[in-house]
Amino acid sequence: MTTKSLQFRNLPVDGQPRPMQVAPRTLVIAGWAGRNVEAVEEHIRELEEIGVARPRRTPMFYRLSAALLTADGEIEVVGEAATGEAEVVLIRSGDAFHVGIGSDHTDRKLEAVGVTLSKQICGKPVGPDLWSLDDLRGHWDKLILRSKVWRDGEWRLYQEGTLDSLMTPDELLRQYEDDGGRFGEGDVMFCGTVPIIGDFYFAEKMALELSDPVLGRTLRHELHVRALEIAD
Repeated sequence: MTTKSLQFRNLPVDGQPRPMQVAPRTLVIAGWAGRNVEAVEEHIRELEEIGVARPRRTPMFYRLSAALLTADGEIEVVGEAATGEAEVVLIRSGDAFHVGIGSDHTDRKLEAVGVTLSKQICGKPVGPDLWSLDDLRGHWDKLILRSKVWRDGEWRLYQEGTLDSLMTPDELLRQYEDDGGRFGEGDVMFCGTVPIIGDFYFAEKMALELSDPVLGRTLRHELHVRALEIAD
């Protein structure tokens, strides 16, 4: 099943940006995708203490509706329990793999009920610009994932870390196949995230960034989050 097509710009290292259209087929969120097994286990135990169930495996692949994906600059969530996290987004178009930036917005109250449900209830915004994965493999670990939230009238750093703490896209794809998945044309995977700074925070505005210090470029996507009133 396909959803409406998303419009992107493919940004080659050399040459002009090219428009690219992708009709998302499946959406997968890779959770617990850290390389440090001990750190992942520690985080799992922390979440168990607040009622979040232990994943059956790591990494864990949450299959969600591709209709959640949006390249718009605004999403709506129910109440203010949903918070975002910047993630690298892997997209397959034909035989080529592209990398973008997105936010795995998750309802933190529902997370204790079911992780998949807490993710399915929130839209998944992605930025409009993409890089080729082939241009990044040689220096993947040096890429910097970052997010900022609008708080008290200014941008504040919310996440920042290099991708050497996370599994590479190639490793995630191997693990996904081991879990019975097949990453084909139009498939989209969120590839894990770096820790937040402080506590989870609902933000009406959020800025996502993926910086490449080797090639001197940055993907950036700013989004607005509108909280819908919960009727009693």
